[in-house]
Amino acid sequence: MFGKKKYIPIKVPVEPRNDTIPGLGQSCPECGKWYTLEELSGNYGVCLRCNWHVALSARQRIEMLCDPQSFEEFNAGMAAGNRLNFPGYEQKLDQAREDSGLPEAIVTGRATLGGYQVVLGVMDSHFMMGSMGVVVGEKVCRAVEEAIEDECPLIICSCSGGARMQEGIFSLMQMAKTAAVLERFHQKGYLYISVLTNPTTGGVLASFASLADIIISEPGALLGFTGPRVIKQTIGERLPENFQQAGFLLDHGMLDLVVERNRLREQLILLLKLHQGGEPW
Repeated sequence: MFGKKKYIPIKVPVEPRNDTIPGLGQSCPECGKWYTLEELSGNYGVCLRCNWHVALSARQRIEMLCDPQSFEEFNAGMAAGNRLNFPGYEQKLDQAREDSGLPEAIVTGRATLGGYQVVLGVMDSHFMMGSMGVVVGEKVCRAVEEAIEDECPLIICSCSGGARMQEGIFSLMQMAKTAAVLERFHQKGYLYISVLTNPTTGGVLASFASLADIIISEPGALLGFTGPRVIKQTIGERLPENFQQAGFLLDHGMLDLVVERNRLREQLILLLKLHQGGEPW
């Protein structure tokens, strides 16, 4: 099941991009092909031409993964404040809430997948690019603690630009905080599955997103602590093509699986079944 497979990026002609027309549809960010909302939804938000996985909202991903009507959100009202008086941060938060329809960049709760009970966390790139501040870190920690209390597996779907600079050191502290609570989770012997989506970078990848028993990525996802241009400017060397994409990382042992979005629920259910030794409780 965990055998190696070479993933070769598909090259397609690039068309002018039409971006998004609210309520009608959007173009593929990679190749420019236009889709109506119905067409994208019918194919799990995956481009039929180039296989690009268009970003999903947290609610869309929850609906895609969970058994119908099984998701029960907790800690829904938690929202960030401007504790450092960073200029313009309140306005950015207000805009992010309007863009995403969420109070923060992650949604957490209990659910079932194929009848198996899990605690699920899903990040949303529409909220300040899924950046991790104090509230995101706290909600991740509380989700881990809920999974310990419920004695059930934990699944976190990550999508992030990294730590939130407007919260300074408080944001960076969430890396150590989430790592510490996950160590308690691992000592209990419970299963943690991390699902990486495009992009997962910075402090999120360097903390809870990489500390799982099984790490899965969607195809083509950008995964890395810093971007390729910053690395090149820092070390002055040209790096391998696509070296921070999911296929490259799978080939070099950084991932366990790369799974197409339309097979992700099926794969998660299989892993839960193997872990729990058969049928749901």
